[in-house]
Amino acid sequence: MHITYSIVVFILGAVIGSFLNVCIYRIPRKKSIIRPSSACPACEKPVRFYDNIPLVSYLVLKGKCRDCGAGISFRYFLVELITAVIFTMIYRRWGLSYEFFIQIFFTAILIAISFIDYDFQIIPDILSIGGMVAGLIISFFRPGFRVMDAVYGVLVGGGVLFIIAYGYQLITKREGMGGGDIKLLAMIGSFSGFKGVLFSLIGGSVVGTLIGIPLMLMKGKGEGTRYAIPFGPFLSICAVMYLFFGPGVIHAFNTLFLHR
Repeated sequence: MHITYSIVVFILGAVIGSFLNVCIYRIPRKKSIIRPSSACPACEKPVRFYDNIPLVSYLVLKGKCRDCGAGISFRYFLVELITAVIFTMIYRRWGLSYEFFIQIFFTAILIAISFIDYDFQIIPDILSIGGMVAGLIISFFRPGFRVMDAVYGVLVGGGVLFIIAYGYQLITKREGMGGGDIKLLAMIGSFSGFKGVLFSLIGGSVVGTLIGIPLMLMKGKGEGTRYAIPFGPFLSICAVMYLFFGPGVIHAFNTLFLHR
């Protein structure tokens, strides 16, 4: 039965991932996520229902439109697969509990934000602020998670990044971190508390540095130009990592360095 539920959750994740693809494409373009139905980006012909089966249709059609033969980005398949895998991991961690539904909602927002920020270097308020408000409301009914945990998470998340961004701008006279990142970290705090905020910020900074510096060097070599690296995806990745590894990492850190 456990395997059956895992398969069902995997399928659910793929379906939600398909919807996230719609959100990722349409929200930054200020288009409705409900109508019209999905269409080929090249020929704009509506996608048939049997060609819109998450994961399966991409493989069957070999990543091409049935009508015009134009290539369909592998990213669509990737988003569906990532969502399905993360949802399955959440189920294996929490089972079909109240927390399960909270975490799949939270991670779905993070996935959408990550790809939108990667493509457009923006984080829509409807996702960051909307998610933050949702996290605060959910905290009133969330077992084992106090309302003040969410409040402190929002204050620490938004406050810490605001101070860093303001200080950077004051020293360098240029903007280094957008307001979208500040609102994203506040949203993460509403679901993960201040510990999740610190984990996401420190982890995101480390991962972003390890990945960003080589990219900046390759992109800027011989050009003398700055290469903008979106910070949102790194914060989101580490926010998801916190769900599974955060408490263990914090406990290990306290044991090794603080002797607690």
